[in-house]
Amino acid sequence: MNIIFDYDGTLHETLYIYKPAFLKAYDWLVKNSYAEPREFTDKEIRGWIGYNARVMWQTFMPGLPEDVRAHCSEIVGQTMREEIEAGHARLYRHATEVLDLLNAHGHTLIFLSNCKRYYLEAHTKAFDLKRYFYDMYCTEDYDFRPKHEIFPEIKKKYTGNFIVVGDRSNDMELAKRHGLYAIGCAYGYGSPGELKDADAIINFPVEMMSFIPAGEL
Repeated sequence: MNIIFDYDGTLHETLYIYKPAFLKAYDWLVKNSYAEPREFTDKEIRGWIGYNARVMWQTFMPGLPEDVRAHCSEIVGQTMREEIEAGHARLYRHATEVLDLLNAHGHTLIFLSNCKRYYLEAHTKAFDLKRYFYDMYCTEDYDFRPKHEIFPEIKKKYTGNFIVVGDRSNDMELAKRHGLYAIGCAYGYGSPGELKDADAIINFPVEMMSFIPAGEL
């Protein structure tokens, strides 16, 4: 079985590094008169996790000039890099044990995230992710195209069936458009309803093992 994993909100508890990065970028917007001072709840900030940088800023503040959005994205990226290097990034409890078990059962694990290349490389170094994944893909390498558009290019490399594991609607859309079995991670960052098309929903990473068969679907 080929298992496509989302990362943020599925394996990585992203709020720990994204919150300080987001707030730093917003503070820059305030200081440069692009935004008004305001407070953000964790729930609001969590809602942006899982989008690629382009979609996030275009949705959050669509009136910003392109160069300003790009600068804010750079602030978020650099701050998250610093947070990772400082050891503040966290994987969900038992996430690596689940990945080890899936590998031991002979599954092929594939990493597909709406992230930038630097982010993939920083996390790969921090958590030795190559130990778990046969291949690793970030959407920046595909001009931030939706995952469902990237999948046909990935599929060419593999034989057998696929399962998708993720916490956001874009993961479920990937599965739905290509007729794949989908496991929705309710503990992640998706809003209510984003997992409505999931074939199974889990509340903790360890529950994943109950929905991934030893054989082919």
